[in-house]
Amino acid sequence: MDSSHSEAALARSLLTPGAVRERAHRMLDLGIAGELPHFSVDPGKLCRCADYVLDTIRRNYPTLQVPFHARWRHFAAGGFDRWGTLDRNTAWPSDAARARAAFDLAIVSVLLDAGAGPDWSYLEPASGERFARSEGLAVASFDMFASGVFSAKPDDPLRVDASRLQSLDAAEVAAGFQIRADNPMAGLDGRIALLRRLGAAVSGNPALFAREDEARPGGLFDSLLLQRENGLLPANAILSTLLEGLGSIWPGRLALGGVDLGDTWRHPSLVTDDATSGLVPFHKLSQWLAYSLIEPLQAAGLGVSGVDGLTGLAEYRNGGLFLDLGVITLRDPSEAGLQHEPGSNLVVEWRALTVALLDDVAGLIRDHLGLSAEQFPLAKALEGGTWAAGRRIAREKRPGGPPPLTVVTDGTVF
Repeated sequence: MDSSHSEAALARSLLTPGAVRERAHRMLDLGIAGELPHFSVDPGKLCRCADYVLDTIRRNYPTLQVPFHARWRHFAAGGFDRWGTLDRNTAWPSDAARARAAFDLAIVSVLLDAGAGPDWSYLEPASGERFARSEGLAVASFDMFASGVFSAKPDDPLRVDASRLQSLDAAEVAAGFQIRADNPMAGLDGRIALLRRLGAAVSGNPALFAREDEARPGGLFDSLLLQRENGLLPANAILSTLLEGLGSIWPGRLALGGVDLGDTWRHPSLVTDDATSGLVPFHKLSQWLAYSLIEPLQAAGLGVSGVDGLTGLAEYRNGGLFLDLGVITLRDPSEAGLQHEPGSNLVVEWRALTVALLDDVAGLIRDHLGLSAEQFPLAKALEGGTWAAGRRIAREKRPGGPPPLTVVTDGTVF
């Protein structure tokens, strides 16, 4: 095997949740040993953190009937189930057509779900309610989808066409998000470019995205159907297929052996004896999307196995939880007042520690509840859960609830 093929195989080994988990826990081990340059880790505070998360779960879900962490929760912001209402009022020609539309919506909305900044919000025309952050992005993208902004077919608005994504106009996207001088959004240009690259990736891979229809993100549903075994689809297969099909959409990122590595970054403390030395994968948006595709698959009659094979999400609510509760602390407190690039060693450390600590806190929660990983998978611990607890502690500590660290966003990471 020549070196390019060897490097390509090594690169593909990083496009798995197993690689995310393994390298994150290696980073945690370094942190506990005091060998990371930016963060210290205090495992003794993890039990208090688990108690705080468990209290948050009981507040949000007193019966412990916690749904999976997925974009569908945000589509129900304000207590109104927007997708459920749209679904009931639509005469779908088949379950597959419904699933493709749900995939279209989830894929576009998740890819738009990077931090919008503290000054942006969305006023929903139908309800008159105002939403910010993830909920605002979800409701705004839902309204754009429902009104046919992403469709190339005027008589079929509830779809996302690759051709339409490639021709998106910045002004119409800005209008959809209600962006104005007094309502600025961080990373708008990055979001538009990401959607256009999504259109190009989908158009360029008809075997994955156009088996039963014209090229559209929702065509991925038909490809995933082919991977089921005895009526079950492994969750890892969802992520692997997403990373294969969408690897080219991420801007200016790393590649190895000609393989795009997506949400993978460098950190000098993570040393291996091969070409992947220093590489730390996260695949945050892709895993968030994998979680969000499970419910449409189940609604179409397809079971999903091994959901706990996916990892926690390396983003600022989960990461902020551990920082705000003292499980991790900055070695140099002055760095809390700076802005940090996503590829900085500090942010890579923070994200890796977050992924590993999410596994540990989920284990403590299960032990307290007397539940197994199958009964209370990580996807429920995230929803119930760590993400909500991260938002809660942020609001308790800082007016408006911003994260404890500021990461410069281009609309494609956080």
